[in-house]
Amino acid sequence: MNKYLTDNLFGRDIKKAPTRNGYGEGLLEAGRKNKDVVVLCADLTESTRSEAFAKEFPERFIEVGVAEQNMAALAAGMALAGKIPFISSYAAFSPGRNNEQIRTTIAINDVGVKIGGAHAGVSVGPDGATHQALEDMALMRVMPNMKVISPCDEVEAKKATIAAVTIPGPVYLRFARAATPVFTTDKTPFVFGRAEVFVPGRDGTIVATGPLVYEALLASRRLAKKGISVEVINCHTIKPLDEKTIVASARKTGCVVTVEEHQVAGGLGGAVAEVLARKLPVPMEFVGMQDRFGESGSPEELLAKFGLDASGIEKAVRKVLKRKL
Repeated sequence: MNKYLTDNLFGRDIKKAPTRNGYGEGLLEAGRKNKDVVVLCADLTESTRSEAFAKEFPERFIEVGVAEQNMAALAAGMALAGKIPFISSYAAFSPGRNNEQIRTTIAINDVGVKIGGAHAGVSVGPDGATHQALEDMALMRVMPNMKVISPCDEVEAKKATIAAVTIPGPVYLRFARAATPVFTTDKTPFVFGRAEVFVPGRDGTIVATGPLVYEALLASRRLAKKGISVEVINCHTIKPLDEKTIVASARKTGCVVTVEEHQVAGGLGGAVAEVLARKLPVPMEFVGMQDRFGESGSPEELLAKFGLDASGIEKAVRKVLKRKL
């Protein structure tokens, strides 16, 4: 197990917090370090955790209202004027509703707007399909000039938000609503564009992103008890993808399972499949949303129903192992 993970990794008393909390903490620290950081929000200041920044730096916070398209265009202009804008909303609305404005005013001009998409994935829960962004990483991954980061927990989300300030051009940061295990620490490495091997293994590879990295760790632990050694990679940066780490792991283990709280088409699974198809074709399975929308329910119920929990990941690993040459 990675020595930089929390000591009580599988303990019942492990801390839980939404990854969006890390976004709010990161905004505050980034704002204190750099006076050019500004934050815009689309009438969701509390939900996106932008409120702390708004209270401390009211002169650098703009409440745009329910106008995500205008928010993107305003931020593009601010970036062209030398500011470092973070725009905050639910991922279903930004980049969902304002995709064209992100494309035309931000990405084409390659300006440094940082897009914080909260409440992504089915674990949004009772709000249902309209608010469960499951296509956002795909939208942003295919956008030229855009970088895409999906942090695994609150601590990593804070690091990613702070790092986004120094990353040239536009960046998409994806956050969840539900409280999930906080299993990394301040000492856990976070380098933009570099995936981290959290658990070494020899029989198969799990490449996971977002809070489901923890479910992948649980699955790996269960499989280890049954004599199956599975490598777990935290792939927080979806674009640019760390091809070197993923290909090296696939070469060692001979098969790969991708895990994401997102459509399997166009997200992490698609990105990894594209790389392996070019460099090292191996059997793959994809844990994610299988071409369908979400629905209302508790986060735990929905993860289980759609096979996104540890049990679903374990099944995918067993399936792919049968296909190894």
